[in-house]
Amino acid sequence: MSGAIQALARAAGSGEIKVAEVEPVAEVQQPSTNGNGNGAAAASPSPSPAPAEAPAGPIGVKIIPALQALAVGLAIRFLIPIPEGITTQGWTLLSIFVTTILGLVLDPLPVGAWAFIAVTVTLATKTLTFAQAFSAMTNEVIWLIVVSFFFAKGFEKTGLGERIANMFVKAMGKSTLGLAVGLNVAETLLAPAMPSTSARAGGIFMPIIKSLSAASGSHPNDPSRQKMGAFLTHAQFQTGIHSSSLFLTASAQNLLCLNLAEELGAVVPNQFYQWMAGAALPSIVGMLITPFIIFKLCPPTITDTPEAPKEAAKRLETMGPMSRDEKIMLATMGLAVALWVVGPSVGISAVLAAMMGLCMLLCTGVLSWRDCLTYTPAWDTLTWFAVLIGLSGQLNNLGVIKAFADQVGGMLATLNMGWMPLFGLLHAAFFGLHYMFASQTAHVGALYSAFCAMMLSAGVPPVLAAMTLAYQVNLFGSITHYASGQAAVFYGSGFMSLPEVFKIGAINGVIGIILWAGLGMPVWKLLGWW
Repeated sequence: MSGAIQALARAAGSGEIKVAEVEPVAEVQQPSTNGNGNGAAAASPSPSPAPAEAPAGPIGVKIIPALQALAVGLAIRFLIPIPEGITTQGWTLLSIFVTTILGLVLDPLPVGAWAFIAVTVTLATKTLTFAQAFSAMTNEVIWLIVVSFFFAKGFEKTGLGERIANMFVKAMGKSTLGLAVGLNVAETLLAPAMPSTSARAGGIFMPIIKSLSAASGSHPNDPSRQKMGAFLTHAQFQTGIHSSSLFLTASAQNLLCLNLAEELGAVVPNQFYQWMAGAALPSIVGMLITPFIIFKLCPPTITDTPEAPKEAAKRLETMGPMSRDEKIMLATMGLAVALWVVGPSVGISAVLAAMMGLCMLLCTGVLSWRDCLTYTPAWDTLTWFAVLIGLSGQLNNLGVIKAFADQVGGMLATLNMGWMPLFGLLHAAFFGLHYMFASQTAHVGALYSAFCAMMLSAGVPPVLAAMTLAYQVNLFGSITHYASGQAAVFYGSGFMSLPEVFKIGAINGVIGIILWAGLGMPVWKLLGWW
């Protein structure tokens, strides 16, 4: 088995990995004029869009990345001997799964299209039946994510997300540091309802940061970015790793991780409560200290911003009082979050609570069914999440993951270190390997199940293994400019330089690991995780 692993590493190492992003970024929309007619969008009519230019170059698959991904998969299937304990069917599925994951990294096609091709190949090669290939389409976690994306659409359409952010700027924005804290608190409140970190970054917070910076004479791709824009962007980017960890629905991959862990037998009961209880202390402390750390690492030359609250007040005045739709959106999200916390005790699952909230939005007209049908990030996520979970689940059913984990676990057991040191070593490896990935989702799909299985084999308590690996997926989301969906948004703003991203990302990443381990382990002990 170890020889197969080494051969696989050599095969994968021969190709160059390029930066690619797979998480869809929700398009930015103006606040709706539904309800009482409030909203900035009513100020002036939109100009007619210019005719779209024909795209340059070929349309369709990128040949070289596709061939690289296919070459590795074919090499696994036909050149590497099938290890003992794994069937031909399981080894074939592994080759398809590896090709799928490499496609997420190399980006030969949009992730949903590549995932659809992968599941088609499993049927064409008779590796899986149709029922097996699409078994994850009935997974509750996937539909919870999809409905959460529709909530995000509601925040965008009604303008409630922008209103909340501006309220915090108005209340806390008299200094640059206060602006950063206010924006971070606003993101934390929005996070449970917007599982796309890139949607929060690109749809709400980056536009506000650009506006605030421009008002202070701080412009992207210019030395003046150091006045304010660089600090606010870095602070929002780095603090997001903690706000995305506080709530189970704050990031789509949180739910994916726990679902993959459950397939390995690491079942987390009352997931929403357990997640928040385990994350609350390290997450809140992280959100409080990170802006001060960034203030030292990337100090702004403008520290007082007396005009920022005034600008926010003007934007709020333009938006007018809360519209009917905003009030309904706020009440619906409040009910959904409450049911996510107490629902399991009264027999209401998380997905049912979300579906009930969506029904309220549809019945009240806050969202139309066309809004849902045309919100492509939700349906794209449904496709590729279902494929990843389905393939991973079938790999587990066929014994591939267990065989791999038993082999590595046996090697680790010979070290006679006990589970705690191995727990730390595996976490360090899991974190460091993210420099090789252009997406948190690709990392989860490729390595989460394997590392969770190795921890279980080494004797790590199941809930501790499942939850801490899931938390860490958020913590490495800011170590590079390609580490996550929001990373691409923030770096693309022009307020951050590449050396800054790597330096600040590495420092903040290490601080995050130490913080979560130091504050988290005692809490997780009290919760009975170990």
